[in-house]
Amino acid sequence: MPAALTLPTRAQFAAAALAMAAVVLASNILVQFPINDWLTWGAITYPVAFLVSELVNRAHGPQQARRVAWVGFAVAVGASLVLAPARIAIASGTAFLLSQWLDIAVFDRLRHGTWWRAPLVATLLAAVLDTAVFWSVAFAGSNDPWVTWALGDLGVALLLPFRLLVGRGAALSNRSG
Repeated sequence: MPAALTLPTRAQFAAAALAMAAVVLASNILVQFPINDWLTWGAITYPVAFLVSELVNRAHGPQQARRVAWVGFAVAVGASLVLAPARIAIASGTAFLLSQWLDIAVFDRLRHGTWWRAPLVATLLAAVLDTAVFWSVAFAGSNDPWVTWALGDLGVALLLPFRLLVGRGAALSNRSG
């Protein structure tokens, strides 16, 4: 039987919303700094946004995860409009909302199955959507190598959850063995 969901305390909600806002804002700034022709620094930070929503979803359900996403989104995009180019803020906001809603919906649908399936499938699908929307809106028509940055970003977004799951699976098997 699945555990009952509880409402987050004000402190838990504030911490989750602040974490979401910080990750998105940092990523919107860092995406402007390439590591090479395949990656920007934003690729390293942004996957944590999916982790935040999935942790809230797991503990408090999809309604609370959506609340955290909305508040984090509003704060991050507002700050991004001041601290990053408008095209990045708009692309980020659009991609963020679409991908977070997909992530939350898929995670909630799969939450009661095998522990790893919900975060893996939700993150993979949301990462593909986020990458397609963000990079095409933010950089299409620019002279930057945005297609390779998008592929590198997607690679990080797809490999990071896999690596974390492998690590958790190893830790779980070591405890039981």
